[in-house]
Amino acid sequence: METEISDIATDNADDAASQQEAVEIALVDDDRNILTTVSIALQAEGFVTRLYSDGETALKALIENPPDLAVFDIKMPKMDGLELLRRVRAHAPLPVIFLTSKDDEADEEAGLEQGADDYIAKPFSLRLLTARIRAILRRAEPDRAIGHEITAPEPAHPKIDRGRLYMDPARHLVAWNDRPVSLTVTEFLILEALATRPGVIKSRNQLMDAAYPDDIFVDDRTVDSHIKRMRRKFRVVDDEFSAIETLYGAGYSFTDG
Repeated sequence: METEISDIATDNADDAASQQEAVEIALVDDDRNILTTVSIALQAEGFVTRLYSDGETALKALIENPPDLAVFDIKMPKMDGLELLRRVRAHAPLPVIFLTSKDDEADEEAGLEQGADDYIAKPFSLRLLTARIRAILRRAEPDRAIGHEITAPEPAHPKIDRGRLYMDPARHLVAWNDRPVSLTVTEFLILEALATRPGVIKSRNQLMDAAYPDDIFVDDRTVDSHIKRMRRKFRVVDDEFSAIETLYGAGYSFTDG
């Protein structure tokens, strides 16, 4: 299986050699169906894919020739995604999206604590994965062409200055009391939706619409999990942070604090 997958990766790279500044995405998953399906979808969007069926096989290749972004499954034999990320990040700041088990919050927590840029729960939408890949790549290289998409110019996203909160969507920067707060793409989009209209209650459905592409369904618990993690991150820089309020039965709101 590893040989066949390596051949696919080589063929993809050769076919894309003529593309200027082709964007490479490494996929690491022990599920062959996921590798094949995601690879085909990303190639259709103009990306070059490199496929690996386990962490041990991927490790050396990712260190010696880092891609632009990687998608890791967390639960894999030989070496899981968490250990793979730890070892790769010791050599290069590779952007990574984790694929986690459905309804396994422990996976999500572990992945984000390890430094993943975002996570997507299985089963997942290919459209959502593609959107998250583009968002993370835009954050890393805002002026680069990404697949079939040219990222500059884009519609203006005004900076947000709300009391102690500062957000710069163009550069994916967040600060509280002038201290940086590192948010995933999903967390950033939820906070942006709240902070754009301080004091206005946003339902979970409205926040899901802000953070996920059309026709992508996620349950209420997903939004609650993102909010919980955001609060935890802000409390690292301010243990009295309380600007994101819960209105039970209604949703969430942001106050200027």
